Amino acid sequence: MSSEINIEHKMRSAVEQLANQNSLNLVCHEHRIGEPLPSIEKLNKFVGIVREILFPGYFGNTSLRSNTIKHYIGVYVDELFELLSEQILAGLCFTCANPEQVDMQERSKFAQGLASEFISFLPEIRRLLVTDVEAAYLGDPAANSQSEVIYCYPTIRAIINHRVAHQLLKLGVPLIPRIISEMGHSETGIDIHPGAQIGEAFTIDHGTGVVIGSTCIIGSNVKLYQGVTLGAKSFPLDKDGNPIKGIPRHPIVEDNVIIYAQATILGRIRIGANSVIGGNVWVTSSLPPNTKLVQSKAKETDFSDGAGI
Repeated sequence: MSSEINIEHKMRSAVEQLANQNSLNLVCHEHRIGEPLPSIEKLNKFVGIVREILFPGYFGNTSLRSNTIKHYIGVYVDELFELLSEQILAGLCFTCANPEQVDMQERSKFAQGLASEFISFLPEIRRLLVTDVEAAYLGDPAANSQSEVIYCYPTIRAIINHRVAHQLLKLGVPLIPRIISEMGHSETGIDIHPGAQIGEAFTIDHGTGVVIGSTCIIGSNVKLYQGVTLGAKSFPLDKDGNPIKGIPRHPIVEDNVIIYAQATILGRIRIGANSVIGGNVWVTSSLPPNTKLVQSKAKETDFSDGAGI
């Protein structure tokens, strides 16, 4: 009996502590009844439909034929509109500072307008993605076809998520773009902030561990390898000691640049066009066009007599 009382006491104590207002300040989001919350499950479905619209026959389960494709895409676009409108509304509600002053009907119409605006950009997103597929195919001798690239390469999945998230961010959609980019990060190990501006014919070989920061600007025909970081140096602080946000902190990479595995490029510096950055180098200063930067050759040591061990 005493054991049961002890168990009940522990359970009640845990409830009291977890419901304590002081511990909820940071971890609890309070929302009004009737307001939708962002849904990872629905956003996963949204991304899946986008991929199926952009690359029919590669993603999803639909068997498409030329005489039915317009019908299927129309159906998918209608579903996409409903899903995205709801999730944009959820993002707007989640980030609203004064929800009691908001007209939900007007906000819902605003969300629908943003969703339709995004859908109008899908043809351009597809055009960009076709250049990305071609760049991955031409840049990898192991690729047997563009179809193999679309089906198998994580860079395509990551860049689909990025180009979708980036367009939503440009339209002013809060929160949802970051969720979509982090979904791509979780799926592929490639971390691209939705704010990064990336030109056409972009590819990442292998991919895992790549990090591209929020204020990066990447030109056309740029190729990265696994583990590359396009990051920021330590943050400047304001008078209160808090990081200053909203300032350009990440590299600008011009056209036709190749950056090899594990290179780390930090700060608001410029990597000039047609440059090649070797693996495992650390770059914190701008480089002129046509630069070739590699590690200095390691000094050879003779270990035959145990020297250097």
